[in-house]
Amino acid sequence: MQDSLASPHPSWTLGDLTVHRVDEVPLPPATGAWLLPDARPEVVTGQGWLYPHFADREGILRADSHSFAFVVHGMRVLVDTGIGNGKERANPAWHQLHTPYLERLTAAGFPPDSVDLVILTHLHADHVGWNTRERNGEWVPTFPHARYVTARAEREFWAGYDMDEARRQMFRDSVIPVEQAGLLDLVDVPAEGAELAPGLRLRPTPGHTPGHVAVELTSQGERALITGDCIHHPVQLAHPGIGACVDIDPLQSEVSRRALLRSVADTDTLVLGTHFAPPTAGHVITQGDGYRLLPVPAE
Repeated sequence: MQDSLASPHPSWTLGDLTVHRVDEVPLPPATGAWLLPDARPEVVTGQGWLYPHFADREGILRADSHSFAFVVHGMRVLVDTGIGNGKERANPAWHQLHTPYLERLTAAGFPPDSVDLVILTHLHADHVGWNTRERNGEWVPTFPHARYVTARAEREFWAGYDMDEARRQMFRDSVIPVEQAGLLDLVDVPAEGAELAPGLRLRPTPGHTPGHVAVELTSQGERALITGDCIHHPVQLAHPGIGACVDIDPLQSEVSRRALLRSVADTDTLVLGTHFAPPTAGHVITQGDGYRLLPVPAE
């Protein structure tokens, strides 16, 4: 059975690591058709394995906003911070949310003051929102004792980008306060990746954004990969050519997605989808000209 957002703290074991999913909110049914316009209902229903977890019988995609949290070598790590509460957003589904995300994070064993490292796979509004929270009319870092990390290429791209007002607002309330607090670290991520700690590596997966990274975990010979938005939905396993309408470089995004899938297919790598609906994780196997996901339910 599909687990649900009511699950107290779903997790997966990887060697001596435990990876927790911290739920924020399910995304509206219209999200899939907007985000992945080539994932038409007939394309989705043609992949029967997507039902019931990842799509309904009519081919409507299911997707979530959540984070992943784990402890590696004594360091308490959070990957991506969702949409956030009380944020002014152009997307109605993200506007002025009020969710118990921090309560869920704390219940999973990661109260905000305990987090040591926040990894931002990229700087989009639904991945940086809980970077900050409102205190006395100001946006302040939610994780005051953490270092926030993103790829240097990512931050430098947006610094030179002609942003619309909605994106400028997102940077004002969720990125710049972290920078002004001196908590944002920019990391060079070469082709072979960047090791942040033993067993914790950033892998470059550009295209969705120029500095987008996936996050690789290894422990006791086992491996997991957190996709970020290199892969938004499992339908992209079956059809890797399906890209997102918000990809900065659609061709590069497809190249990165195909390379990532080749690297994990038919291995024991646990793939954790940053927007995959529950059960969220699984093993990628080859199927025809593409791939499919064999779900691994949370513990």
